[in-house]
Amino acid sequence: MSLKKASIIIIVILLLDQISKIYVKTHFILGDDVTVFSWFKILFVENNGMAWGAKLSDFLPFISDETGKVILTSFRLVAIIGIGYWLVSSIKQKGSRLLTWAVSLIFAGALGNIIDSVFYGVIFNDSYGQVATFLSADAYGSLFHGKVVDMLHFPLWNGVFPEWFPFWGGEAFAFFEPVFNIADMAISTGVGILLVFNKKAFPKTIKKEVPPSPAA
Repeated sequence: MSLKKASIIIIVILLLDQISKIYVKTHFILGDDVTVFSWFKILFVENNGMAWGAKLSDFLPFISDETGKVILTSFRLVAIIGIGYWLVSSIKQKGSRLLTWAVSLIFAGALGNIIDSVFYGVIFNDSYGQVATFLSADAYGSLFHGKVVDMLHFPLWNGVFPEWFPFWGGEAFAFFEPVFNIADMAISTGVGILLVFNKKAFPKTIKKEVPPSPAA
C-alpha cells in the first residue's frame, strides 16, 4: 500500500471521528443519551484520562490530576510520532498490506483522541447542564487539558450476578459497559488485526541459499 492510500484512510477516520465528536459535543448535554436500538445507544460522556476513565494520578497518587493530564498527553504525542515513523518505514520497506492497514488505523485513532486532549479544552465551553458551543469565548480548560468525547454505547445485556458468584454476587452487571468513540474503534481494530493476523502482517522472508559454484 502506498503512503497516499494510507493517508486517505487516516483522513477519512479522522473526519468521521471529529465530526461525530463535535456534533455530540454541540448537540448533547453531558449524560444525554439517544436509544438507536435496544442494544445500541448514543451516550455522551467525557473521558479525562486513560482507557476506562482511569487517570494517571490513580496510579501515581503523589501527582495532581492536572500534572497527570499533561504527562499523559505528552506521552501520547511522543507515541504518535513513533507510530507515524513505523507507518512510513513499513511502507518504504514494502511491508504487508495488512500491516499498513493496521498501523494506519492505530495512527488515525491515536491522533483523533490526541486532538481532543490537546485542543478541546480551549475550543469548547463546559457541557455540564448545557450544550457546549464550538469556539466558545468561555473555554472549559486550557491547552493540553481537553477531555476526550465518547458516545458509542452497546448495552448488550443487563442483569445481576448470582449470590454465589465470588466478590460481585448480587451486584448489577452490564455487558458491554464501556462508552467509546470512532478513534477507539480504529485503535482496537488495528491492534486486533496485528494480534489475529500476526503471521500475515509480519511475513517471514525466506532467504534462498545459493549453491556453491562447482570446482573448476
